[in-house]
Amino acid sequence: MNALFLKITAASLALAIAAPAAIAQQSLKMTTPWAGGPWLERDAQGFADRVAELTDERVTIDVFPGGTLYSPLKVTEAVREGVADVGHNYMAYDWGIDKATVPFSGFSGSLTPEAYMLWLYEAGGLELWQDYREEVFGVIAFPCSILATEIFLHSKKPVRTLEDFAGLKLRTSGAWAEIASRLGASTVIMPGGEVYDALERGVIDATEWGSPEINRPTGLQDIAQYVVVPGIHQPGGFLECQFNTEVWSKISSDDQEAIRAAAKLTVFESWLQSSRQDLSAFAELEAGENEIIELDQSFIDAVAEETEAWSNEVAAENEWFARVQGSIDEFKSELQVWGKYRLPVQGEAAVVPGEAAAN
Repeated sequence: MNALFLKITAASLALAIAAPAAIAQQSLKMTTPWAGGPWLERDAQGFADRVAELTDERVTIDVFPGGTLYSPLKVTEAVREGVADVGHNYMAYDWGIDKATVPFSGFSGSLTPEAYMLWLYEAGGLELWQDYREEVFGVIAFPCSILATEIFLHSKKPVRTLEDFAGLKLRTSGAWAEIASRLGASTVIMPGGEVYDALERGVIDATEWGSPEINRPTGLQDIAQYVVVPGIHQPGGFLECQFNTEVWSKISSDDQEAIRAAAKLTVFESWLQSSRQDLSAFAELEAGENEIIELDQSFIDAVAEETEAWSNEVAAENEWFARVQGSIDEFKSELQVWGKYRLPVQGEAAVVPGEAAAN
């Protein structure tokens, strides 16, 4: 009897020890806005791979292209409602719900990628991000990929000055659509899949999209003669990873920390890889048949002035926007010493609104 009791007890203990590990196993589905390309194949999948690695595969994530699980522009809704467990997203896609998404994701008043990472991880940006997403949208979220400075325009018309910009039929999105309209452009909102045809047929004169690496496979450079830089409308930004709150609560605290570490590591890796790929992609543009145009400083200054006016108006009505943009502006003041002791990266950096002293 005693021997049987000991065997049962030993078996019970073994099950008790094994049970938490079994419960901790999570096989999750990730929805994204991306049909393909580096944001899906490198960044979203890279995050999923890092999560599996750092959790010893206790948490695994299957990555689905945009539209497979849910609407590609409603990733946050899909995650909050539990249609997907995880989302890989661009926060500004939710800007129609709340404009405080804009300073997190990047716009014409934002920081460069390197400065953004400093603000995020060393100056309180990450805490603001997490509190905001949970309080306003009901999801657990944190950055998991950096966005490089974009090309300002692929255009069929040369654009250097504010006068050139006036009346331009421009495909864009988010905050820049409002600010560009205030500067005189005729802005058009359309899904990414329609941009090439619209530009080719003359429905639009120009479009902004992404950095040189992201734009290279689109073929926009083949149908638009002019490549306009620098990307003052989007100096930098982030993509994010979101978790359904109930799903997150079932993940052990150790694995939650491992997932956060995976996100931070993926930010760093995306910065390295995208920066490297941008070099060769832009070199191809310079060596090709396109004409590279640099914006006049007068236009850059006009964008900075209009962006500040727009931001002040939004901040006056949106407490979260005021908090986030205020934190970024405070950090910008710290960056004023940057150029006094740091050398540029093998050449003069482009001037970005509000950051002349930082470059």
